[in-house]
Amino acid sequence: MKTHKVTHQSSLPSNTRNKLVIRRTRKRFNPKVFVDLTIERIAIASLLLTGFLGVGAMGCWGMEIIETNANPNIIISGWEYQKNRSLGAMLVCFSAFLGSSLVGASFSIQRDKF
Repeated sequence: MKTHKVTHQSSLPSNTRNKLVIRRTRKRFNPKVFVDLTIERIAIASLLLTGFLGVGAMGCWGMEIIETNANPNIIISGWEYQKNRSLGAMLVCFSAFLGSSLVGASFSIQRDKF
């Protein structure tokens, strides 16, 4: 079995030269695809941030419990503030997830044309 390195169309045999058609089409900017991908990325990022902030809030909550039960001579402070900040950011991220999902769902609805 022979293998040929094709460098130019004229070097092909005549029966395959006519069959070889190379088309390069330029990709056009599609705003619908752009909006869909952007909404999808926002939804995924906000859901991931919600999870990480939830884990952080639970960690701060545990440290707050340890602080409450610890020796009063040991000063550990700021865990309640950190917990509240994490819970607030978690609420904002989850709201962003719900909002982007709602917007994405409303854009993906196919409307029947009369």
